[in-house]
Amino acid sequence: MQNPSEFYKSQLESHNNKSKALFKTLSLYSVLRLSVFVLTSIGIYFTFKQWQLAVAIGIIGVIIFLFLLSKYTDLKLERQRFKRLIKINEEEIAIASGNFHERSDGSEFQNPKHFYSLDIDLFGVGSFFQFTNRTTIKEGTRKFAQSLLANQIKDIPKRQEAIKELGKNPKWYQNYRAIAQGVEAEYSAKSIIKWLKDYKPFLSKTWFYITLAFSLLSLVIAGLAIAEIIPVGFLGYWLILGLGITVKFLKKINELSQHSSKAKDTFRQYALLLKQIEIKEFSSQLLQEQQCKIQLEGQKASAIFAKLSKRIDTLDNRNNLISAIFGNGYFLSDIRQTYYIENWIKTYADKVEDWFEVVTFFDAYNSLGSYAFNHQQFCYPKISSESHTILASELGHPLLAEEKRINSDLELKEEEFFIITGANMAGKSTFLRTVALHIVMANVGLPVCAKQSKYKPIKLITSMRTTDSLTDDSSYFFSELTRLKFVVDTIEKDNNYFIILDEILKGTNSTDKAIGSRKFVEKLVKLNATGIIATHDLSLTEIESQLDAVKNYFFDAQIVNDELYFDYKLKQGVCQNMNASFLLKKMEIV
Repeated sequence: MQNPSEFYKSQLESHNNKSKALFKTLSLYSVLRLSVFVLTSIGIYFTFKQWQLAVAIGIIGVIIFLFLLSKYTDLKLERQRFKRLIKINEEEIAIASGNFHERSDGSEFQNPKHFYSLDIDLFGVGSFFQFTNRTTIKEGTRKFAQSLLANQIKDIPKRQEAIKELGKNPKWYQNYRAIAQGVEAEYSAKSIIKWLKDYKPFLSKTWFYITLAFSLLSLVIAGLAIAEIIPVGFLGYWLILGLGITVKFLKKINELSQHSSKAKDTFRQYALLLKQIEIKEFSSQLLQEQQCKIQLEGQKASAIFAKLSKRIDTLDNRNNLISAIFGNGYFLSDIRQTYYIENWIKTYADKVEDWFEVVTFFDAYNSLGSYAFNHQQFCYPKISSESHTILASELGHPLLAEEKRINSDLELKEEEFFIITGANMAGKSTFLRTVALHIVMANVGLPVCAKQSKYKPIKLITSMRTTDSLTDDSSYFFSELTRLKFVVDTIEKDNNYFIILDEILKGTNSTDKAIGSRKFVEKLVKLNATGIIATHDLSLTEIESQLDAVKNYFFDAQIVNDELYFDYKLKQGVCQNMNASFLLKKMEIV
């Protein structure tokens, strides 16, 4: 088992060394380029009267200079990749030390009407999303958030195997991230897909052949003019003719150029990422299935994307005045490049969405693989069809530091309902979120914070953080009743949900609350529901003697030497110690 901390430190050192070495090489290439330029200039100066030799020196100098420039550019891009890898590993070390609260927190994915997104610290500052997210592209971020919200209980072992495999390949998914960060895409994949599907080509194949014939004739006319067989002025007339033909399609070419130029960086980014997926050998079924989506007979999706990116680059040369005039006047280059792009769209538009989805999938799943690598001490739940919904030993909250985390064993069978009592700050709410995250993480396919876990897949639904709404003109109590109705309606349609409730009916008086809470729990038990409710109302625990499905558990608080002591351990029974009066006195409030 590879130690994550040691891995990140070693990678940091390795990438730093490579970056420094490349900087030295880049400096050498800069000196060489300058030397070639100076020597070429001197050579041309001293051989100027022998123009044939001067031209030869100039051509050779330009070729060597361009070669060195190309190598310099490639090495510069490589060094930038290493610098991004340095930042990635520095970030991992910072996150591991608890410094992650400045990262994107995914608040935009919170939805009060979702089954659980608002209740369990899944999004927001200090959330599971903020701690776990390693996505680079917007679509990948959305895909990652959707996986946490999916409530999907099918094919969990399949997802587990994919995450396990990615978790064993940190170098690969870090390099994937570094490459993705190297391109700033202006256009979203969704908007590109829509544009490609809606695009209507306007050039027939006949026009492609016309451009070839026109280009050939341009070369013939130029040769005849140089040989003085025809007047040189004829080249000017031919130029005007070519520009006139181009103007015929100028408006539509401009529209295509505008859209394709915005999409170019996205295509380049996805081409690089597709290549990383293509060259990697995967063994898990889910990853292989994704890889198969980008395989075509005799062609690779990355090469197809790269080809389009080059075509768009060539079309963009029209922004250069010289290229625009002479390229179109003599070779109808805009028309020909437009035809190439349109032909690409006709051939591959229907496949692009699948290819984009594969890149998005890996961007999201790399976050899951990274989490698995960083938490190798956690366990993958053993998926079971037995009566236990959750049978976990040393279950803890995954966002708590190991030295601060207090774990508890949990044995909760199908159609059982736990009532948990306890003093303030004793750990009830943290435990509810611990169980909720176990379910969410297990359904995603992630390892959970436990020594061992046996799990019968179940969906999650919660009511823990109801708020009032001035916009909807609804009181807190009405909002809570609406949420509880949503829970009951959901369970009546499908009772394969794990219900987590925290101190329900807080918006009414204690007597009414006790009666209402009791009837609500009885209703859930009658519906054969499985779940947990936390409460301060000890009278609710009396249901245990009347309903076999109900079990009482508690978190204890003790006063030792005039100090409050919590052990944060789940125990069977009913809490006998409450601490509100003690805390009021201790803090000199009363």
